[in-house]
Amino acid sequence: MKLLDKVAYYSSPVGKLRLMLNLPNLFKLYWRVFTDRRVSWLPKLVLVGGLAYFVFPLDAIPDFPLIGLNQLDDLAVLLFATRAFIALAPRHVVEEHVRLIDEGA
Repeated sequence: MKLLDKVAYYSSPVGKLRLMLNLPNLFKLYWRVFTDRRVSWLPKLVLVGGLAYFVFPLDAIPDFPLIGLNQLDDLAVLLFATRAFIALAPRHVVEEHVRLIDEGA
């Protein structure tokens, strides 16, 4: 699915509902992969760095309240970090945790 298609889908009411329903599973997945010893420090560092950039008030790119893009860079960094974390983690580990979450474990 292309980026613009994803944005359009998740902007729709059905897409927002689906995303909200899947948030608990996404949090479980990120936590389980983060705490798995088979995942090296690099993906974990990327995730922690993205979360830190999102939470801390100091930005590499200053917020411009008049333009209306206040937190857009923070959100972009967080989204990049979460995607990169999963992409950098060993695929078999991520797939194992997805399967376990789907099975209710």
